[in-house]
Amino acid sequence: MIPDSFKQELLHRVDIVDVIERYVPLKKGGSNYLACCPFHSEKTPSFTVSPTKQFYHCFGCGVHGNAISFLMEYQGLGYIDALKDLAESVGMKLPEFEPRTKKSESGPDLYAIMEQARDYYRDQLKTSSRAIEYLKSRGLTGKIAARFGIGYAPEGWQNLERVFSSYADAALKDAGLVIDAEGGRRYDRFRDRIMFPILNQRGSVIAFGGRVLGEGEPKYLNSPETPLFEKGRELYGLPQARHAIRAAGRVIVVEGYMDVVALAQHGIEYAVATLGTATSPAHVQKLLRQTDELVFCFDGDAAGRKAAWHALEVSLPYLADNKTVRFLFLPPEHDPDSFVREEGSEALEKKLREAGPLSEFLLDELKGRVDPGTAEGRSRLVHEAKPLLQKLAAPALRLQLLKALADAAEMTQEDAARIMDIRVARGYDSRPAAPAQGPARASQLPQRKREHKLLQCLLAKPALAAELPQGMLDGGSFEGRMLIAVAEFCRGSPQAQGGELIEHFKDGEFTAALASSQAALLETKLEADHMEPEFHGVVAHWQLEQRKSRLEALTAKTEQTPAERVEIRDLVAQLNDQGESKPKNVII
Repeated sequence: MIPDSFKQELLHRVDIVDVIERYVPLKKGGSNYLACCPFHSEKTPSFTVSPTKQFYHCFGCGVHGNAISFLMEYQGLGYIDALKDLAESVGMKLPEFEPRTKKSESGPDLYAIMEQARDYYRDQLKTSSRAIEYLKSRGLTGKIAARFGIGYAPEGWQNLERVFSSYADAALKDAGLVIDAEGGRRYDRFRDRIMFPILNQRGSVIAFGGRVLGEGEPKYLNSPETPLFEKGRELYGLPQARHAIRAAGRVIVVEGYMDVVALAQHGIEYAVATLGTATSPAHVQKLLRQTDELVFCFDGDAAGRKAAWHALEVSLPYLADNKTVRFLFLPPEHDPDSFVREEGSEALEKKLREAGPLSEFLLDELKGRVDPGTAEGRSRLVHEAKPLLQKLAAPALRLQLLKALADAAEMTQEDAARIMDIRVARGYDSRPAAPAQGPARASQLPQRKREHKLLQCLLAKPALAAELPQGMLDGGSFEGRMLIAVAEFCRGSPQAQGGELIEHFKDGEFTAALASSQAALLETKLEADHMEPEFHGVVAHWQLEQRKSRLEALTAKTEQTPAERVEIRDLVAQLNDQGESKPKNVII
């Protein structure tokens, strides 16, 4: 693991403007810099880079992040490579850590090794009539096989010994091409398999997927994770599909290599596949930056629906109201490969256009888990929906789902929003508080509005966390927990910039919400000096509420101790000093 302290120091030293300007021409616009977004096509610049917050955000497609995430997305680098690139640019050295495999700086080039292996497998395909016949039986032409660099790993335990001058070299294991068995015996990982090279965004081979030719398990075998390859970040076929995705305005996510290749063979070239792992947040982020419509295609059985539900959950924090996620469930007897071969591309295209939206899948799935004919069932419906709607980043879609769920649960939208702790509109917090329900409920909505304002202030100026009264923080809601976590970080890093904070909470519960809050702050164009008076005003208002509440509680007692009578006089004096009259029901 790279120490968090190193990453924070690195982000403190680099200037995000310099980093991005290596690849994208920026123009000064007020206190920020502007450009046409490098992640989607646009004519009017909406890509904004803040030197004070060390954060970028596109108000067109929603992409945002810090210097590390920019290099990862724009250059297609892995996390460690992005850190290394940034560190070298400011004269820092990546600290020693325990990666998945060890490799000295002067060791063999793993990219070159993977290219050499890819060339070998492609040559072997040309000489294997059995492998060629298999691909023909699946309807593939030589042109498509060449486009995807498909090859063949022949039978035998040590074929790569003829390819590399030193079969014992540790780099072959680092690259995931060989396995060291007990007793020191080494053998090839891939044997008698159709080989699918996996490319990164720069088109370099970083891993392989192998499909067994005959009977055998596993049916599909992937490279292990290596310094080049992180399964949760990569998608098979994305480099080949990129232009088609942009042209179609859609991407389809399938489960296997053969699905991607078969669809391309039939003219549907905008498909990608996950690599033997569940859909990850990185997958969703990467694809929604390529296009506005994402279609997940799964089998219609229980396993397929379970995988689809997981994809739905990880998609929620990255949705925007201009993005659409759909789900297509094929008949039980089909996968995309068999369907397109039997029914044709037009039939599949029609199904893709008719694929159900995320909202429909979410509602149907939740309703299917409960008995809507009972109060308990309707209550459970709201309970099950709460964490999902809290994750959902698209405000208009969240409102639509809230309305639908409230109707299904036979309650008002306001009650559903209150129970699920969701703020649905700017004016919502200002509605009259429910009377005679105790102080907790009466202050609930103002509390959420207060937490939102405090979070914005801390994002703008982390040093303000030192002045935050501990009693103001309430961990009873998602926003409250997030504020507590941010305040703790800011107390320890009062000079941190926005990019450092986002990196600290990377891949955690608050990642998407904090990035969205940082982007919203960027849109306001308010700097730290503007937020400081706002912060002190919020704190002062809370302290005033506390004094009034304490005064009411003390004077409501039938008898007060001498110390309490002194406290009452002090509280009244403090309220007078602040130009506030004492509460009407307070008698002294």
